[in-house]
Amino acid sequence: LFAVRVVIDTDDMNDCYTAFGVINGEYIPVPDRFKDYIAIPKANNYQSIHTTVVGPGGTLVEVQIRTRKMHEIAEQGVAAHWRYKEGENDVDRTIDQYVQWIREILDNSGNEDLRKSIIENFKLDLYSDEIYVFTPKGDLKRLPVHSTPVDFAFAIHSKVGQTCIGAKVNKKIVPLDSRLRKGDQVEIITSKNQTPNKNWLKFVQTRKAKVEIKKWLNQEEERVVERGKNVWEKRLKKEKRRFSEDEFRKFYRKLKFNNVREFYAAVADGGLDLGEILARKEEVKPEEIETSRHVERFQEVARDSGGDLVVDGDAVDLQYYYAKCCNPVPGDEVAGFVTAGAGVAVHRKTCRNLIEIAKREPEKIVSVAWAQAERAAFVAGLAISGEDNTGMLNEIANTIVDYKNTNIKSINIESSDSLFEGVVAVYVRDLEHLSHLIERLKKIKGVRAVARMSG
Repeated sequence: LFAVRVVIDTDDMNDCYTAFGVINGEYIPVPDRFKDYIAIPKANNYQSIHTTVVGPGGTLVEVQIRTRKMHEIAEQGVAAHWRYKEGENDVDRTIDQYVQWIREILDNSGNEDLRKSIIENFKLDLYSDEIYVFTPKGDLKRLPVHSTPVDFAFAIHSKVGQTCIGAKVNKKIVPLDSRLRKGDQVEIITSKNQTPNKNWLKFVQTRKAKVEIKKWLNQEEERVVERGKNVWEKRLKKEKRRFSEDEFRKFYRKLKFNNVREFYAAVADGGLDLGEILARKEEVKPEEIETSRHVERFQEVARDSGGDLVVDGDAVDLQYYYAKCCNPVPGDEVAGFVTAGAGVAVHRKTCRNLIEIAKREPEKIVSVAWAQAERAAFVAGLAISGEDNTGMLNEIANTIVDYKNTNIKSINIESSDSLFEGVVAVYVRDLEHLSHLIERLKKIKGVRAVARMSG
């Protein structure tokens, strides 16, 4: 046997310690493998003595010792605990606080997507390792292994976590991402000017800390957008200008913003000269509208095929958008810039704007990659135009498929006055594959121009 569970046939916890003494008298205990969850129960009310001894033949054997009542609670969870409490006036305070905390998280989690994320990720593990740390006044706090001072701060109170600016562990100042050890005494230093940092999400361990940080970041994003909206509306009133919904949409898209939230966030950050952009009298040419429409179609197809983005090695958990200055698509090497309120702006690595930002604020640049970038093929867009001859669409499609069995993702071709133009999205293995395919398409009779669309 590699594990033994001893269930005492009484509800007297002292009998557990008697059994523990008997076992240690017969076998050699392994140092640092003793855990007394009877004296200090887990937050979910799990109680048991865990010890490891050197058994016959030198085999390490884990021994768990508990009473009958403790065993049923361990096997059946909170429900068993309350069954034992029937007929008593007081509900166990620890369990009551635990359940109340779960309820508060779900009730105050903000939007529906965040709530679903909490439910999907929330797990109760009776056997997960914990450490016990103390406040300066000697109050005990249970935390998962590898927890940090930020986890400890949120365990004390949400406000303490949100305003945490530093920490002392055993009376010595330590970084906020330091790992706590059992028995540490932790003191949190707060400041009313401090707010949660999104980088905390990289090292916090507790569900409460993660939920509270994400909740604050979402609320801060809403505050930034609302502030930008107020600034914009006051400026329009001052300038005595009005925009219809359609005119406003064209206005901010002309400024290379994907949506109105991005525009308001930029206004709030002071990154736009509203006087200058409102004074512009530029007219959009019809051909620019057509080109833009084809570009947007290709971008949607290409980005959809690239899968989710990965930031710093993890699937994106924050809002992100594609920078209009360079319009990256799968196949391009990309990086991210963390903006205030609008999430991560994804740029090509060669983008001049990104390079300039990296010089000024290198700490805001994050590693970004396409989740499926390692597969054998990526989507490339080809802008193609020429004379609208009979069978032209078939000839284009056949030329693509016949060259190394190239797969077509989509084709959008429009014709007018005996001419055609459009975009073909194809899967290619590399730039050489793409280059040869372009040359073959150019040889089709009636085709005037073929070029890769980079967005």
